[in-house]
Amino acid sequence: MKFELDNVELSFDGKQILYGVYVIAEKGKITGILGSNGCGKTSLLRIFFGNLKANNALVRIDGKGSLKALYRRTKVKYLSQQNYFPGNIRLSQLCKFHRLLFGDFQELFPEFKPHQKQKFRELSGGEQRLFSIWLTLKTDVHFVLLDEPFTHLSPIYVDRVKEMLVEQKAKKAILITDHLYKHILDLSDELYLIQNGCSKKITAESELAEAGYIKSF
Repeated sequence: MKFELDNVELSFDGKQILYGVYVIAEKGKITGILGSNGCGKTSLLRIFFGNLKANNALVRIDGKGSLKALYRRTKVKYLSQQNYFPGNIRLSQLCKFHRLLFGDFQELFPEFKPHQKQKFRELSGGEQRLFSIWLTLKTDVHFVLLDEPFTHLSPIYVDRVKEMLVEQKAKKAILITDHLYKHILDLSDELYLIQNGCSKKITAESELAEAGYIKSF
């Protein structure tokens, strides 16, 4: 499947945040979005998902447009920067709600075996983030949007999450943004830079230096 977000215009209190932005995400690919803090990356993901209304935006699925929010049109999951799962629910129950098995998570992360009966809020911040990413990626959906997934993760978990992302892209389209840009560069099959409210397709790391996003070496 192919998901497009076209001609995005967004302003807050009269200040233009995004205009003329175009992004495409496809099944079989990881699409990365880079940009400085405050450039509108999170807003862009929320507009794509459908829980933030833009001044103007067009969403297309396989070339067909609709004014209906994406989450109302197809199976899509959005992982925000904040953990949104109820803290008083046990991990095993969260898995059941998402039609997943805790045993599958434990197989990948055996160190979590003692946590099966724990409640979500009883995990550390990094553990909560890891479990949230796993639930989001493993759920049966067509499209996944990930906002800053690597924040608070230890290096060993970052590597495992990268492996999951590469595995899952064969089954769904993945759109990801993170301020840890090297992880995005490692993973992305397609890459966009949001700068001065516009999107620019990036085909080489040197273009990020030319745009002033990273230092040239």
